[in-house]
Amino acid sequence: MPLQKRNTQSLMRLCGVLFVASSLAATAGCSLNPFAEEDEASPAPVTPSASAESSGPVSLEPRRARQSEPVERRSEPAPPPPPREVPLAADAPERYVVKKGDTLWDISGTFLRDPWFWPEIWQVNPQVENPHLIYPGDVLSLVYIDGRPRILLERGIQAERLSPQIRATPLDQAITTVPYEQIAAFLTRGAVLEKGQIDSLPYILASRGDHLIAGAGNDVYVRGDVEGEGSRYSVLHIDEPLVDPDDDKVVGYQAIYVGQGQVERTGDPATVHLLKTSREALSGDRLIRQEIEIPLNFFPKPPETDIDGRIISVVDGISLIGQYQVIVINRGARNGLAPGDVLRVLTAGETVRDRYAKTGSFGLLGGENVQLPDEPAGTVMVFKVYDRIAYALVMTAESEMRVHDIVRNPS
Repeated sequence: MPLQKRNTQSLMRLCGVLFVASSLAATAGCSLNPFAEEDEASPAPVTPSASAESSGPVSLEPRRARQSEPVERRSEPAPPPPPREVPLAADAPERYVVKKGDTLWDISGTFLRDPWFWPEIWQVNPQVENPHLIYPGDVLSLVYIDGRPRILLERGIQAERLSPQIRATPLDQAITTVPYEQIAAFLTRGAVLEKGQIDSLPYILASRGDHLIAGAGNDVYVRGDVEGEGSRYSVLHIDEPLVDPDDDKVVGYQAIYVGQGQVERTGDPATVHLLKTSREALSGDRLIRQEIEIPLNFFPKPPETDIDGRIISVVDGISLIGQYQVIVINRGARNGLAPGDVLRVLTAGETVRDRYAKTGSFGLLGGENVQLPDEPAGTVMVFKVYDRIAYALVMTAESEMRVHDIVRNPS
């Protein structure tokens, strides 16, 4: 065979080998460039297989995770609790005009079966000046919004005060939550002082002259931090300690009201003139600058925390407790109490022996002890809170209440 013809056939066989090699490389998705990086390679497009085409359309949903792969599950938020039903009074009026002498407690009881639900139906009107305060002449309307009762406030003419520039309503004319005039007498008869409060109060060192005891018209010498001349103080005699029945710890002291005095001369000691007294003033009696201050404008409401406490004292020291008397309970700010919180008073049920169980006999011996249920005795409202104790005012008295009766959240 001539040399030229053999060379031509060899060249044709070489071209065929290269064509087959390049076809295989393209089918495998490989690059013929030996210097190309792996990320430069273009993967071949994925096409549905014949079996997929014959079985139906291709699903666009993501593939299920393998059993070994954890599946993240999102918890659905809990639905909000249904709104609480507010029990209206049987004869609740559609409109009520506030009168002088009304209290918020009384008005709440006019619309509601339980006055402490008042914050749940009060509809604050941002267009009304001081919307949380209610004045004589204001009109309160009972309406329904989204099927729920609401109280709307409309300012009355008597509540308006005109001046050349602005309209203002004195805060001291707003109705109070509790009848202060009826409890003021109880507050002047005594007080309760916290355990750590006594040491910081000024005290009577001695009486002027040869008097062992002092009364109205006498001067006494006082040590401690007193204010300037003319300042008036209440004189208190420290009485028995108040013990928390839950842990037997002293939480305060009963203070008996002695009288009032006025600073005549400052210094160490200072001179205090006794203006009036209800009993003799003794060395060691304490002086307090102001009487108990009561926030008179607040809403009655249930406590935000669960309260389970007891009455540990009555301010005027009587044994039986009635309406508008001031009591002290062994729960305070550390327990979540705040002014305006309403509590139910329960008389603890006695323990009796059941001698008739099973046997049906009337024997005097044997039998089992049975705890009788606690019985409701009244309603109180907290108005002054300390750390471990609080003052409360008896709003309703259904039966006799005594020291060590139970106080709990209203049902």
